[in-house]
Parts: sequence; C-alpha cells; structure tokens
Amino acid sequence: MGHPLACLGILGTLVLAGCRQDMHDQPRFKPLAESDFYADLRASRTPVEGTVARGQLHEDAYFYTGKIGANPGNYMPAEVPVNADTLARGRERFNIYCAPCHSRVGDGNGMIVQRGYRHPPTYHQDRLRQAPLGYFFDVMTNGFGAMPDYASQIPPRDRWCIVAYIRALQLSQAAGAAEIAGQQVPSAAPAFEEPGSGATPAVELPASPEPGAETGSHGEEKQR
Repeated sequence: MGHPLACLGILGTLVLAGCRQDMHDQPRFKPLAESDFYADLRASRTPVEGTVARGQLHEDAYFYTGKIGANPGNYMPAEVPVNADTLARGRERFNIYCAPCHSRVGDGNGMIVQRGYRHPPTYHQDRLRQAPLGYFFDVMTNGFGAMPDYASQIPPRDRWCIVAYIRALQLSQAAGAAEIAGQQVPSAAPAFEEPGSGATPAVELPASPEPGAETGSHGEEKQR
C-alpha cells in the first residue's frame, strides 16, 4: 500500500481538477446556442415586452430627439431653462466642440476650415435664422453632410445649451436698434492690465467709477 501522504496528495489533485473542470463547463447557455428546452430551440430569449435597458428610459422624446413626431420642434425643453447659466454652459461647449469649424461668431470660418476642411454654412443666413431649435439639436445628434454626429461627445442637456447659445449668437448678429436698448454696438474691447499668456489668464483693468461717485482713501467707491 502506498504512503498515506502520497494517497492524500493524489486525492487532493483529483478534487481540485474536478472543481476546475466544473468551472470550465458551467451549467449555462452560451449566446445564440441551440437549446431543446424551448420550443423555438433558441437559448437566447427575447426580452419581455416593455423592457428598458439601464440608463435608456427616455420618457421625454423631445428632450432626446428635438422632434415632435417627424418634425423638429421650436422650443426649449422644460429640463433646460433659458437663463444665464444655460447660455454660459452653451458658450463653453460651443467654443470647445463647434467653434473649430463654425468659428466663435458662427460664420462658418473656423480654424479647421481655414486649414482646408469643408466650409459649413453661416448661422446668420436666413435659412438657419428661421430654422426651429430642434433642427440644430437633431444635427448635433445625428450629423449632417460632412458634419459627424456629436451624440457620444455631448450629452443631451449640453446639446440644448448649445442650441440656446446658437440662437443667442444669431440674435447678436442681427439685432436692431430697439433690441439693443442703448447698448454700444459693437461693444468696446476690454482693456487689460496684464495681457496674459497661454499659461496665465489675462487681468482686466478695474471698471471706471460711475459719474457722481468718488474714491475713498483705500480705493473703494464712495457715493456723494
């Protein structure tokens, strides 16, 4: 009879080998494999009707498509109020994703275009000034012509912020005297104490005191 330790070692090896083989051949269905358990012989089952994938519950269709049925809508969704924060976010995202082609003023003469890319239309032509808001959202979502889609880069809410900013750009380039309410057009260029560089931000000069105000000994503004 063999040594007891040798027998124990052989027994342990067999047990471990059996466990490993069982892990290799688990009792499960492989994707698209045949199974005689179901009448249609398909192991992969059709999801229950109404099943929604995690993160894909898009109850507000307009918010995710910009369309009412098959046509683009012309209003901002309730989830994205038109205020200073929305426009600031839209301007930031526009300058990152859109300005390289469309330019920061939306005339279609961005830096990439100046390097040979196809020239996009200006936002300030009649066709796009009259286009509904949902049209711009749809183009960002699905692309148009030479423009690729940006659905994977820009979340839906940010796309709507960009839409609001595009409309603000259009209004800024075609505002009438009654709409600017006495504002200087074009606005005065900012004056900088330090122009800044690529690594440091510019430092603007402090605003001039308003008429009728005088400055105290510590530089603070003091009303008469």
